[in-house]
Amino acid sequence: MTFRKHLLFALSLCLLAACSSKDKKEQQEPAPADTLYKKAADAMEAENYKEATKFFDEVERQHPYSALSSRAQLMAAYSSYLDQRYEEAIVALDRYIELHPGAPDVDYAFYLKAMSYYEQISDVRRDQAMTVEALKALNTLISRFPNSEHSRDAELKRDLVLDHLSGKEMEVGRYYLNRGHINSAINRFRTVIAHFQTTTHVPEALHRLVECYMTLGLEHEALQVAMVLGHNYPGSSWYERSYALLTPELRKKMQDDRGILSRTVDSLLKPD
Repeated sequence: MTFRKHLLFALSLCLLAACSSKDKKEQQEPAPADTLYKKAADAMEAENYKEATKFFDEVERQHPYSALSSRAQLMAAYSSYLDQRYEEAIVALDRYIELHPGAPDVDYAFYLKAMSYYEQISDVRRDQAMTVEALKALNTLISRFPNSEHSRDAELKRDLVLDHLSGKEMEVGRYYLNRGHINSAINRFRTVIAHFQTTTHVPEALHRLVECYMTLGLEHEALQVAMVLGHNYPGSSWYERSYALLTPELRKKMQDDRGILSRTVDSLLKPD
């Protein structure tokens, strides 16, 4: 290679290095926080939630001390939630709550976390781990922020979660009952009565207890449960079914002993 060619080659390398350095400098130059935030908001508007999360994260990464940083953290979690990337949302929300425990919208962060669990609740025939986590998160929100507008909705959601967990106990109890595992079935139905008294499954749980006790020949226990069922849910079809299971003698005793046997649900939970 001649000297002239060496010189041209060296100049080419210098030019490439200079261009590369310039490009790198331009790439490293941080964009203004409001510009990044607007890009994120535009991506949200277009329902491009992954892109929105990326730009919200960039606001915090490039401008951690800006006025938009904390807001961008919460919005990044929200965009993950909307995209059904619930695990990412929960991690981001836990971080936001830890860093900003006194923020005016921290109650909303707790609410979003609860909803991230709530929307993963599966059919009662499947594992209910997410349902349990949803209940914990909803209870935390309600207890810490009783006056929050989000807590009012959380209370409604909690009732649905409790009914779902109660339904799971009933499903397992019926499974045991149908296979002759009576004592295991009794434990499940008593759990519904003890821990889910406000749910829609209690009348059936009481009836199933009558069924279990009659199967075991425990007529006194069956009669007591039937009286509780009849007193608290007199128009229920479950009471009619329980009454049909009783012998004529037990039906007469039910009429004669109305004031003797306790008719409260709590009485069924007392130890013998």
